[in-house]
Parts: sequence; C-alpha cells; structure tokens
Amino acid sequence: MKIALDAMGGDHAPKETVQGAVMAVRDAEVLGLANHNLEVVLVGRREDIERELAQVGNYPKKSISIVDAREVVGMAESPVQACKQKRDSSVVRCAGLVKTGEVDATVSAGNSGAAMAAALMMCGRIDGVLRPAITTIVPSMSGVSILVDAGANVDSKAKHLLQFALMGDAFARKALDFKNPRVGLLSIGEEETKGNELVFETQALLKKVPFNYIGNVEGRDIINGNCDVTVCDGFVGNIALKAIESTGELVMNGLKKEIKSNLISLIGGLIAQKAFRSFKKKVDWKEFGAAPLLGIDGLCLIAHGKSDAFTVKNAIRAAVRCAIKDMNGYIKEQINNHGQIVEKPETK
Repeated sequence: MKIALDAMGGDHAPKETVQGAVMAVRDAEVLGLANHNLEVVLVGRREDIERELAQVGNYPKKSISIVDAREVVGMAESPVQACKQKRDSSVVRCAGLVKTGEVDATVSAGNSGAAMAAALMMCGRIDGVLRPAITTIVPSMSGVSILVDAGANVDSKAKHLLQFALMGDAFARKALDFKNPRVGLLSIGEEETKGNELVFETQALLKKVPFNYIGNVEGRDIINGNCDVTVCDGFVGNIALKAIESTGELVMNGLKKEIKSNLISLIGGLIAQKAFRSFKKKVDWKEFGAAPLLGIDGLCLIAHGKSDAFTVKNAIRAAVRCAIKDMNGYIKEQINNHGQIVEKPETK
C-alpha cells in the first residue's frame, strides 16, 4: 500500500508533512494498517525532505521514500495556471503517480484548487462523472456526517447534485462504514415546497435513485445527527463548512476562557478534564485527516491547509481506508447504474 504525500503542501510544510508521514509508518499497527505494508512516498524538494527526516530520529527506512519535485504551487496562485506551468511541482507529481499506478492514493494539504486541477489534469474524471466534488467530514451528534460539495463547484445543476449524492453515499458506505446512510438535500426548510429552482429540480432526480433519500434538510441537520450525507451546491457548501468550523472553535475557546475565569470553574474544569478531551476529539477536524475529491479517476485526498503532523498521519490513514475499500470502484458502479438521469427538457 503506497500513499504519495505532497510534502511541500500546507501552511506548515515540509516540517509537519514529513513528521506526519513518519508518525503514520511508525503507528501503522495502531492505525490498523500493519497488514498492508504501508509505504509513504514523500514528493517534494529532496534536500528539504531529507533535512526534516534527519530531525525525526529512528523510523522504518523501508517505509519512506522520496520523489524529487523541484517546484511548489503556492496557496495564493491560480490553480489551473500554476499546474499547467509547474509540471514539476509536488502536487502535480503526486497526481501523476496515481495516474501511472505507482501509488494507490495521494494526499495534499496545499492549495486545494491546485490539488483539484492537478487531479483533473493527470487522472481525469471517472467515466460518466460530469463534475468532481469536494467532500468533507464534519462532527455531528451521532458521530460524523458528510458534506458534499464543499467548494469545488460554485454553479451546479440538478444533474450534478444527483451525482454528488451518489458519490457522497458511496464515500459514507465504503470509507466510513455507514450501513444505510441518510442522504438529504440542503435547503431553507424541510418541506418540499421550500427551496430554489435548483432544489426543486434536484428533488425530482433524487427520488428516482434507490438509496436512503430523506428529502430536504436544513443547515442544523448537518451536525444534529438527523442526516448522514448532506448534498448542496459548492458555493453554499463552502460557506456552511466555514461556519461549522468557526463555531467549533468558538465553543472550545469559550469553554477554555470560562474555565480559567475563577477558581471554582478551574477546579470544575480539572475534574471534567477527561470529558473535555473526549469532546474535543469528537469535534476536532484534525481527527478526520482528509477527504477525497469525489469523481476523480484515482484516489486524491485533500487535507486542511493548517494540517499539523497529527492531521497528516490521519490523512494518510483516510487514504489507505479509501483504497482498501475500493471506494472509486463502487462510485463507478453507482454512476453507471443511476448517475445518468438528467433533468426534464425545458418546455418552451
């Protein structure tokens, strides 16, 4: 099992990416990867990677290899233009390794637009997929839920949302072991009569697909446990995701401030320390690592730009899980069987 890691991608690269790779191969047994002979291929400037590896101490040398890539796509660069001009960048080389079958999956915490552009340029789309989508895992009252699209497509049609739903359902089943995930369409109300034209058109298509479609859901249902896969346009999805992330930070920072406000609260906080740690683990995005670009003909996962070594380790685990469960194979099957339904022709 080989995973390519964009060693130069992310706000804290290459230090945290390299350390995360080492943590993953060291903890392979703990991560449930011991039987898969995990190897992480670090892609980036060789001298920078080797310098960081020299700082981490002992690690299984056979489980880490390096592919030299001389260029880096910055977070502020135009994704498509940068990928076309920087063919020797780490993110493009990672996608190329997936395309040629030299690795089973790739992970990048760098420019997410560049990761999408590189994946499309090198791997292309799964046959029948109209548009790839970014999925993300968010905490919910029932554990976790999935939001798709989280920002890849800011102007989508109903036929695109239909495929997002199919791919999100596949991700939930294969990568997260949901038995019968509840799929909801994000709208301004639960009633079928509420929504915009895109919602109304998408409702009609989702009703034709034999999965657990529960109808319209509201923003609160993403995290209250009432929905497992929330489907929406990427413009709306990205706004919802950022709001959820900031709310989690608000809660954690608010709790810390209140606990430190007086002696009684501080004592209570110390007593409840175990409960707080457990809660933080459930809502911390670092626990989820990375999520795949759905619809790409190869496993390409995106991690948060602020990823530290712990997050990178979990991102590698997520990539292995998607590969083991053959998530893309299931997506191909679902798109072939149900993803070609199109909207009714417009009446003149």
